[in-house]
Amino acid sequence: MTGRDSAERDSPERDSPDFAAAEHDEIEDRSAPRATIVHEVVRKQGQEELARPAGSLLWSSVAAGIAITASVIAEGALYHKLPAGMGGRTLVAQLGYPLGFLIVILGRMQLFTEQTIVTVLPLVTRPSGRALAGTARLWGIVLLGNLAGTGAAAAIETWGGVVSPDLLAAMQAVSREALLHKAPTDLLLRGIPAGFLIATVAWLRAAASGGEIWIVFLLTFAIVLGDFTHVVAGAAEAFLLLCAGEAGPGQVFGGMILPALVGNVIGGTGLFALLAHAQVRQEL
Repeated sequence: MTGRDSAERDSPERDSPDFAAAEHDEIEDRSAPRATIVHEVVRKQGQEELARPAGSLLWSSVAAGIAITASVIAEGALYHKLPAGMGGRTLVAQLGYPLGFLIVILGRMQLFTEQTIVTVLPLVTRPSGRALAGTARLWGIVLLGNLAGTGAAAAIETWGGVVSPDLLAAMQAVSREALLHKAPTDLLLRGIPAGFLIATVAWLRAAASGGEIWIVFLLTFAIVLGDFTHVVAGAAEAFLLLCAGEAGPGQVFGGMILPALVGNVIGGTGLFALLAHAQVRQEL
């Protein structure tokens, strides 16, 4: 038996002798991409983000911080419009929560938690001090911009007259229920699954050929449905409470935003990003 005969016998097409070459091509086209391919797509996205100018990152992250408040507005609007005694009122209102994430993620704005996987994969693939510094730079800029955007939006919503008093009261009620009476440790622990879920968005977007809207909607709806904590959306709620005088700066930053941040980093980086890399590390 020649080497050519052996190669033909072992080729994938020989496993399906009843399919023509064109049909094998269609099978390849319809097959889901391998994990190594998805990993490489996300890693290259991370490299592109790391190479962007600081100014571009900052303004994109500020825009994301402002846009994410659409989640609080939509949730508050639904809560306000639904009858007070309606069963499942809170659950229906929570359908508005994904709106801000849809705007930010589909609009390719800089959202801190989504960067936990995108920029970590280049670091863990080729670890170096320069890669670590680049990742820290991007994280710092994006987090700062996100918080600035959410803070500015909360101030405008509270004192700028852009929302009605009734809607503002509903938004504050939603924020109060989400954050005000929860201990920092609870917010940290609930931030872990939220970080994991948001990190999967980047991975699934690279793996899927369509349906981005449903991917983002379902994963972010799972966050609010599970009463988990997202640092940027949570900051939008926390700043509303700060502007209303219901929480002080120390409580907002130390008792709400910081615990959620730590939980999101653990869930997005410590769990998803590292596990996503570990499953393909020996194949790279």
